[in-house]
Amino acid sequence: MKPWVRKSAGLPLAAGLLLPLAAGLLLPCLARATDLNSTTPPTAQSPSLPPQAPTASSSDDRIALSGDGSALTGTNGGGGGSLSWLHNFNADTLASVAAEHQVLGVSHWTFGSLAGALTVGPAEQRYTFSGEAHEGAGDDGTRAFKYGVEALSVTGTYFHRVSAQLEDRQIDVETTHGNLPKVGLTYVWNPHLQTAVAYQYSVSGNLGTRLASARIDLLGSVVHLLAGGAWGQASPSVLGFGFTLPARHLTEGYVGLAKPFPHLRSELTLIADYQRIAGGAGFQGPNNTLFNVPNSTRWTGTLNYVFHIGHTGQAH
Repeated sequence: MKPWVRKSAGLPLAAGLLLPLAAGLLLPCLARATDLNSTTPPTAQSPSLPPQAPTASSSDDRIALSGDGSALTGTNGGGGGSLSWLHNFNADTLASVAAEHQVLGVSHWTFGSLAGALTVGPAEQRYTFSGEAHEGAGDDGTRAFKYGVEALSVTGTYFHRVSAQLEDRQIDVETTHGNLPKVGLTYVWNPHLQTAVAYQYSVSGNLGTRLASARIDLLGSVVHLLAGGAWGQASPSVLGFGFTLPARHLTEGYVGLAKPFPHLRSELTLIADYQRIAGGAGFQGPNNTLFNVPNSTRWTGTLNYVFHIGHTGQAH
């Protein structure tokens, strides 16, 4: 039996036989409190639409349905889906609840998610405090495992153009564990163009992460386009064998488009994502058994549908 990988914690999926739990990416198909229009992985920055808050005069409820499928080196691929409820109590306070199930090769896992965010401050200097927790369990074909990812972040937005983010993420999935801080910077050039960069550096555990990322969003009147990527290193977990290899080179790229349907109060988003992590040799067990793991690649397609309910205005 060859070693193979499982995607986890919404981090960049190291395709193939390996999985690096190191990118601090958004959980696949889930929206998080600070970006409730998002629902898919990517990269150190989730490939999703930039957040757009509802008007201050009304609350907003959204139901998000998402499905994904992937091809993975050395396996028969996999797929999954999620159901999320997103609620804006007002223009400054929001929350989400979600459930997701994923399958990859002979591995499967299910988890629930809670997220929330609060924004304070005057119009020219806004601060958003957010938190999220993703808890569940799964089975990799040989053993059961716990799935736990928690994060806290603060984002400052200045003059409606510049946003700076500090995030701290704790990961405990299968044999991978550790703390993953992130810093990010976003700039809105005009109403139709937004760019973002981020950097993640693990400070404990066996994540071995040094990951940079960049993203661009083009917001048109008919279709929203996005593209981005991540590059650096992460320590992949070899599932079914219960150990984590030393840090390996990781690259990722993605493109997507989103189409709003105001008359239907809904949005449809499609993302295509490519990830590759270098293989190599690793030792495991009291006898230092040698494992040679090949390069791994993964292609993933994700379709997400968001429907607005109980909102007095139009969908964004």
